[in-house]
Amino acid sequence: MSEVDDHLVWDLLLPPSEHGADERRVVRAQGHRLTFADGAEVLDATSGLWNANLGYGNRAIAQAVADATLDASYMGTFRRTHDYARDAARALVEAAGPDRYARVLYSTSGSSANDVAMKMVRQYAHLRGEPDRKLVIGLHGSYHGQTYGGFALSGEDFQKPMYGADTRLVRHVGHKDPQELARLLEECGSQVAAVVVEPVLGTGSLALGPELVKALVTLRHEHGYLLVCDEVATGFGRTGTLFASELWPESPDLLLTSKGLTNGTCAASAILVAHRVWEEFARHNATLIHGETQAGTPASCAAILATLRQIEELDALRTARRNGRLLAEGLADLVDRADLAAEATGVGCFQALHLRTPNGTVFWQPHVMQLIDAVRARGALVYPGPSCVQLFPALTWSEAEVRELLRALEAGLDDFARARRERAAAKAARTS
Repeated sequence: MSEVDDHLVWDLLLPPSEHGADERRVVRAQGHRLTFADGAEVLDATSGLWNANLGYGNRAIAQAVADATLDASYMGTFRRTHDYARDAARALVEAAGPDRYARVLYSTSGSSANDVAMKMVRQYAHLRGEPDRKLVIGLHGSYHGQTYGGFALSGEDFQKPMYGADTRLVRHVGHKDPQELARLLEECGSQVAAVVVEPVLGTGSLALGPELVKALVTLRHEHGYLLVCDEVATGFGRTGTLFASELWPESPDLLLTSKGLTNGTCAASAILVAHRVWEEFARHNATLIHGETQAGTPASCAAILATLRQIEELDALRTARRNGRLLAEGLADLVDRADLAAEATGVGCFQALHLRTPNGTVFWQPHVMQLIDAVRARGALVYPGPSCVQLFPALTWSEAEVRELLRALEAGLDDFARARRERAAAKAARTS
């Protein structure tokens, strides 16, 4: 019998050779910092993958979850409801706009929320007597999760054929040219149930331009699709408003939120449903065939309420706007001074520094990971993207912490560039 490994967790999105490494094992998360098993303490500029918008260890949210667990250890929303779910839904609709949204459907992750949305938009079309509307349009480079529906909708390859992901009813267009969307809709608009977009693409921190946003809401009236806004990453203040789509000329028909929804404390997501969508289901008294055992539990709903209160009490939207401005200014300065820095993109506390090699080509992903290691060695954790590093600080960072991140990023860039030069010199010496 072989010796039992002391690391029995299947670490996600890592090859087995990298499972269990001390430099990847977090032993403490407090405030805005992570401590790893290898002893490193770093400023976390990923907010735990966009989750901990208010920092780690928020006592008010933790206490709300604890109290709900003691008061009602489990109550679901599967064929029944409870007051925690009703109270959180009321608060969400009030915060997002009761003139915009009529109902809240609870789910358990951003991925599953995308799956629910695709079921809902197709049933909505069926109720309206348009059963052929089953196509869903997404954007190239988008990310909507790892469940089968969200996986198929995401605009990356992800080796979908190997996993048997069904993409027959999914189409993708670019995020820059509104005419590409218009041309596709001219071809098959009567078959399109929905267009699903992130206000800022999570892969690369690329904000949708005003021209595309205008086209999304204008073409909706012409072609009759529902507009779904995936705010799993952008929601709960990350771009400086509670939801990024607040600034759109018209609101989406479905708004998906997760991650910051509970400050990352619970496996939870929510779909805010516009009046016209809800009214169609109500008019037909139609049941949406969906249910999740852990959706809308007392603990997750208590966390939602506490998170909304904490955003207000901590004035987090104001600090998010300030930190976003400071971050954008610092990244623009780096682009001017650092040879490896090509451009900065994003908005608020959701930004990226795009990279280029000395000959102007894009960075290979292994080199991006090497740069992330170099920045980590300088005291900050940043997130990989396609030929870029992405920065998602908590909304509640101090100005000093923003400056600390920028110093670590610049030092990491310098260390990485120096190591590249040294390797190139050594290689030249060997071949001479």
